[in-house]
Amino acid sequence: MSLKGIYWILCSLLLAILSILTYVSIQSNLILFYLLEGLILLTFILLLFFYRKVVKPLHTIGNGMSLLQEQDFSSRLNRVGEFEADRVVEVFNRMITQLRNERLHLREQNQLLDLLINATPMGVLTLGNDESITSLNPTALKILNINKPEEATGKKLKELDSILAYELSTLSMNEVRTVRLNDANIYRCSLLSFINRGYKHPFFLIESLTDEVRKAEKKAYEKIIRMIAHEVNNTTAGITSTLDTVEQALGDIEQTEDIRQVMRVCIERCFNMSRFITNFADVVKIPDPQKISVNLNELLLSCKCFMEPHCLNKNIIIHTNLCNILNEMRLDPILFEQVIVNIIKNAAESIEENGKIFITTTQNPVCIEISDTGKGISKETEAKLFSPFFSTKPNGQGIGLIFIREVLFRHECTFSLKTYADGLTKFKIIFKTT
Repeated sequence: MSLKGIYWILCSLLLAILSILTYVSIQSNLILFYLLEGLILLTFILLLFFYRKVVKPLHTIGNGMSLLQEQDFSSRLNRVGEFEADRVVEVFNRMITQLRNERLHLREQNQLLDLLINATPMGVLTLGNDESITSLNPTALKILNINKPEEATGKKLKELDSILAYELSTLSMNEVRTVRLNDANIYRCSLLSFINRGYKHPFFLIESLTDEVRKAEKKAYEKIIRMIAHEVNNTTAGITSTLDTVEQALGDIEQTEDIRQVMRVCIERCFNMSRFITNFADVVKIPDPQKISVNLNELLLSCKCFMEPHCLNKNIIIHTNLCNILNEMRLDPILFEQVIVNIIKNAAESIEENGKIFITTTQNPVCIEISDTGKGISKETEAKLFSPFFSTKPNGQGIGLIFIREVLFRHECTFSLKTYADGLTKFKIIFKTT
């Protein structure tokens, strides 16, 4: 029961007792009657004074405590006309105004922080105390290839079907690591922490470096290729011309056939060197895509027919499983044919002899998957596949996958090359849908 209720009960009992005594005294003693009447009046005045001095201020302060308990920071307490109580009311009102302002400021800051996190081009992923995912911003969803936050919330990083998620799970606190994936994407990943309600919560920052690194790599190798091509072509042209002239001059001299043969070998090597460096220069000169509507199934069947004789010579069978309701896509058919042919050629070289290549298309999403039964790709090799001039072949130039990467980036496709648990090495190309 509240103090105010007890007060009114006490008042009622006290006045009731005095009233009974007054009723009894009026019949026996008139003087006692007047004394009791005066006592009742005095008691009434004292009760009123006690109410104003004690009960009302305590009731007002109790209302204030209720406001704080309900987190109502918009209401204020009225003054009660008592100096000490009014001082408490004034301090309370000042305190609750400050709480309201701080809460409003904090809410505005949180709203700004939410807007910044959702708009930032960096992926932000937070974890709970049990290392399960509590939140992801839109960039993190896109990077991890997750459609909705609900698909990842409550799960641990290792439970997600993502190579990047696995790499994140291996980070130590305050560690910064650059990760290059098998889809040619590069990320700078950081594991940091923040304090919330006295507890430390870990969170990841994922910054995409793909475009910056790709542009820097391209600028670097373009400059190197142009310089090398210029020097090599100029040198080989002069050597070839000189050797050809000498070889012709020796034609009229007897017993010079051995020397002339050496000359022809040198000339052929110069031509091979020129063709070798021209292959690198072609990567630099990839034209901008001239996009038209193309039936992917027809394009893939055309590439299959082109590569089938080469594969059959090695007893490699190409199987197709094409979606009949596949939408037409806007792409450059010439560049894309070169991409598909290169992928099939790499698959055949991985198999060497006696194997299978599978070409599959799907509609949702629009995807091309070319898989093979070759020797596979190691984890160490995966991250280097799309690096400039990297090749696992003894005499490889490392430009095939760079060409594929550049063409697919220009078509805004996402892609990956990986050996899966079933032993198949799969090159997946996923088209951007509008």
